[in-house]
Amino acid sequence: MSKRDYYEILGVSKTATDGDMKVAFRKLAMSYHPDRNPGNAEAELKFKEINEAYQCLSDGQKRAAYDRFGHAAFQQGGAGGPGFGNEFGDFMSDIFDNFFGDGRAAPGAGRAGASARGGPGRERGADLRYNLEISLEEAFAGKAETIKMATSVTCEVCSGSGAKAGSKPRPCQTCGGYGRVRAAQGFFAIERTCPNCHGRGEMIDDPCTSCSGAGRVTRERTLSINVPAGVDDGLRIRLAGEGETGLRGGPAGDLYVFLSIKPHEFFQRDGADLFCRVPISMVTAALAGEITVPVIDGSQTQVRVPAGTQTAKQFRIKGKGMPVLRSRDVGDLYIQVFVETPQNLSKRQRELLQEFDQSASDENHPESAGFFSKVKDFFDGLGGTART
Repeated sequence: MSKRDYYEILGVSKTATDGDMKVAFRKLAMSYHPDRNPGNAEAELKFKEINEAYQCLSDGQKRAAYDRFGHAAFQQGGAGGPGFGNEFGDFMSDIFDNFFGDGRAAPGAGRAGASARGGPGRERGADLRYNLEISLEEAFAGKAETIKMATSVTCEVCSGSGAKAGSKPRPCQTCGGYGRVRAAQGFFAIERTCPNCHGRGEMIDDPCTSCSGAGRVTRERTLSINVPAGVDDGLRIRLAGEGETGLRGGPAGDLYVFLSIKPHEFFQRDGADLFCRVPISMVTAALAGEITVPVIDGSQTQVRVPAGTQTAKQFRIKGKGMPVLRSRDVGDLYIQVFVETPQNLSKRQRELLQEFDQSASDENHPESAGFFSKVKDFFDGLGGTART
């Protein structure tokens, strides 16, 4: 029985472009695919016939030979007939990926995935965290800190390969070194982690005795950290590549240093501003005076307290707060005073306070006098309402 013309099988003319033939092939292949026609022997034959025709005409050299000699070009040791081989399986898999996949990879991209990830078996190391506590003074001025921590580093014996000296890993025969295997399940192509190498893409027959084949060992490392001036509580500093070393020569992870600032004896922080609560005597508050207050840079400054200062009065000292991170700006220092009530009075001190109280007027205590006057009016109003 003579073979049908390949152009006739695909339903295209001899002048058809590669794109025209590809469109025609896809349409016919989807129609006659065995999974869509279970038990239909005729559909299966047509499917193979369509594949054979396309495999020939999609190849420039084979198409030229076919146009010149017809089917005879592939008989008796000719150019080689188009078979039902891996190329077709890959092509069909790509077709179904395009139709039913997530569309994130171009056809055939799965086979290049291992190299895009840095090579099979080269797993990136984990990111690490280190908690560093510093004082508010260190946050103000900045600090060069040295820390020690145990982490995974590249095995010096095998240079990270995981294989014993004199040997080397071999590609996994199950996945061909890719780390993943593809299997057709009905109408779909499923890709999963290779069960033999567990996604590493390679096998180690003779593992390194120092690292047991992992390519890394645990060692204590000393690292230098530059804490910039103006850091705040909870800030995270990233040290690229200073995390855990990757498996079998894979890239290292990152180290994240989380900063916490110890509570300060005098200062409370709000962004770049500092607040200091300072007690003053009743006499200073009443008669005026000067108080000496600390500054975060270790110096001192004088604050003038005017006569009649009340508790919660706030004085601003410009430019004596915290520096703003990565900026030339500096916050302010706010002094909040509170008037301390005298304690453990002597007999004479009591007498003097009693004399002052007897001679004092509402002008000496305007706030309390005004408050209790309003209270009296409030209760008077309630009494008048009750009478009506």
